[in-house]
Amino acid sequence: MKSSLNAAVIGLGIGERHIIGYESDPRCKVVKICDINNSKLIEVGHRYPHCALTENAEEIFQDPEIDVLSIASYDSDHAAYVLAAIYAGKHVFVEKPLCLFDEEFTKIKIALKENPNIHLSSNFVLRKSPQFRHLKSRIRSGNLGELYYLEGDYNYGRLQKLTEGWRGQIPYYSVVHGGAIHMIDLLLWLNENIIVDVIAVGNKISTVGTQFKQLDLVSALLRFENGSTAKVSANFGSVCPHHHLLSVYGTRGSFLHNYQGGVYYSSRDAKQELENINLKFETQAKGDVQRSFVSQILDGVRPDVSERDVLNAMAVSLAIERSLRSNSWETVNY
Repeated sequence: MKSSLNAAVIGLGIGERHIIGYESDPRCKVVKICDINNSKLIEVGHRYPHCALTENAEEIFQDPEIDVLSIASYDSDHAAYVLAAIYAGKHVFVEKPLCLFDEEFTKIKIALKENPNIHLSSNFVLRKSPQFRHLKSRIRSGNLGELYYLEGDYNYGRLQKLTEGWRGQIPYYSVVHGGAIHMIDLLLWLNENIIVDVIAVGNKISTVGTQFKQLDLVSALLRFENGSTAKVSANFGSVCPHHHLLSVYGTRGSFLHNYQGGVYYSSRDAKQELENINLKFETQAKGDVQRSFVSQILDGVRPDVSERDVLNAMAVSLAIERSLRSNSWETVNY
């Protein structure tokens, strides 16, 4: 097992945070960064003068000195870059989504099976939210009883990123893969059960007449193997700040979370005093998923987000996309 890692980052928007995440572990050094935008590359490179700069991702795949890389490029490039990295023998930390289409998903699963020593993870950062970790502990303790219904809404609140940015310029952008997948992963993690099938609807009202040609709102019903159900949505047109709505209903209690915080209910009596909770998500903690991935590679510990977790959330997201096309229930193909 290696005692240190050389890392690279492709895509320097959110990817700049990955540089910080890797180098927060003294055993990891970022040696090369890549972006197709030369101005962005030079700008970020000035802040990290020890990093070599390239506009060509292929240089990273071919560099034998690089052990691990982050993929934070446009969504349309993720699958090709993930596959190239796996077959080049490099561990992969990929921003969501892992891919866009079923055929890409199949190729990635095959590549991982053929390269069992390669580790893969993704930045499902909501698992590290103190608010949701507290909820998870309450669920596991039995405080809420048996879960029977969950709701997770990804309220984007950044419509201009569809109407003005790259999301409306690439061949295909999915608000499910690019947003709701965070809530899908959170629901899987909280309920500790697999989703077996889904049905979805969507619309395009908020972005009509703009450069964005895909659905900007998608809502899906999910059925878990244990009989519990859920609803998840990607609401990119929401006129509100970016936040996540979460509702969890159990036989002994409920939890509701919105932009202003969370509240636990332990009674149906409206007169009972509520238990409010609002645990802040500190900025520095948002790199914890990435740091745990480094520890998986170097120390052999289980990461916060495993390869299986990434594949499971992607499988559900892909099933939702299939349902939008078929207008019927779709089985999740794990």
